[in-house]
Amino acid sequence: MDDMDARAEHEHAAGWYGRTAVAPRTWPALAFDLDVDVCVVGGGFAGLTAAFEVARRGWSVALLEAGRIASEASGRNLGFVIPGFQQDIESIVERCGLDHAKVLWSLSEDGVEYVRNTIAQTNMPGVDPVDGWLDVSKFDTGDEMIEVIALLGQEFGVTVEGWTAEHVREVLRSEHYFHALHFPRAFHIHPLNYAFGLAAAAEAAGVRIFEGTPALTLDPAGVRKRITTPSGRVRANHIVLAANTRLGGVAPDLAHTVLPITTYVAVTEPLGERLQEAVAYRGAVSDSHSSDHHYRIVGGDRLMWSGGSTTWQGNPQRYGPWLKQTIEQTYPQLGPVEIADVWAGTMGFAVHRMPQIGEVQPGVWIASAFAGQGLNTASMAGVLLARAIVENDDAWRLFLPYDLVWAGGALGRAVRQTTSWWRRQRLALAARGARRREASVRAATAAEARQIALQEKARAALSALPDEVPSRAGVDVMQHDARQ
Repeated sequence: MDDMDARAEHEHAAGWYGRTAVAPRTWPALAFDLDVDVCVVGGGFAGLTAAFEVARRGWSVALLEAGRIASEASGRNLGFVIPGFQQDIESIVERCGLDHAKVLWSLSEDGVEYVRNTIAQTNMPGVDPVDGWLDVSKFDTGDEMIEVIALLGQEFGVTVEGWTAEHVREVLRSEHYFHALHFPRAFHIHPLNYAFGLAAAAEAAGVRIFEGTPALTLDPAGVRKRITTPSGRVRANHIVLAANTRLGGVAPDLAHTVLPITTYVAVTEPLGERLQEAVAYRGAVSDSHSSDHHYRIVGGDRLMWSGGSTTWQGNPQRYGPWLKQTIEQTYPQLGPVEIADVWAGTMGFAVHRMPQIGEVQPGVWIASAFAGQGLNTASMAGVLLARAIVENDDAWRLFLPYDLVWAGGALGRAVRQTTSWWRRQRLALAARGARRREASVRAATAAEARQIALQEKARAALSALPDEVPSRAGVDVMQHDARQ
């Protein structure tokens, strides 16, 4: 398959990302038996990073991808490279303790820096990193922001800034927004080009990559574990399962610990100068702690916008009008916007909303459940597992407080969907209430300003009268003017 065919295939898979992919690649399917030190199952960020890092340390590696490299969540997300986890930091502190939580957060920052350094060291084309991430509030709850800044900035030593509503609205000109946390060390990238660059670096380090090669069965017994595929078999001392929500065929028990959540992404047609008038910030933006809404500017004058979540893989075309409406409601000054592309991506969530990283049985490792924050956490997981396998490093044990927990099957998906709908409605009502309170305060302030101006006018009129006592009629006129 030539580059044009490869580009067309990835365009079909990931919309705008596919059309803007730089040097798209394809790899052959496995058609023979193979013996290696490590076999990685899954060609997303976690699998590619683990394979790359193991190979860099001198071990032989085979990577099996059932479809195409990064054709799932890794090539369909918004490209946010941000610190932290899907679970909020306060809950992590409550569960693990302050010192343990500090180390976990530091690992998440290591994941951010790993992506940044890998891009620079390998001279990846078309990744286009842009600095900054704004975590914006739709509610007038500044005290909560101060508490988070105190925890992250003072206790954890994180580089984070608190922005007032006035500051936020200087760069995001929307009445929907109040204060925000700004992370200047975070950034956003073209994730599909990053995945292609990472695959190329892994291959250069000696990794043998096979696409169109699903892992059908896993026999973990003995020193040499065995994975069968449609046309070949791999034997390896270590198996890394990095297929996230696609583990069902080879490891069904592990698959049941991951809840698949599908979100939807749209890219607008070019918006020209009117985009700059609405969105002057070039970093990544999140205005919700759930799957709604995250966005960034791409291609110079387009908005890439993500929102919505379902526990099934819905038709993305049905979500295009809703995403269009959301953009127009958030930034009415843009006027009508047209959607150029819309697609879906499925993420893996654990019940505890933390990554699943570690050894599940001797020689069998898992890296999954990155919950919409995969560019930093999947990268971190790949590095941790490579160090564990090659160097016997036990830093992965820091995630032991977050066990493999059954995600609830069909019932769990139904509960998650119902909870998501309810939470979305509750947050929408709270956001509207915050805007109404702000409007009421503005109206009261304006009324008070008008009253003060009238009083000043009346006093000025009185001071302009002659020194003699005014007539009763004159007093009545001035009092009437003041009341008006």
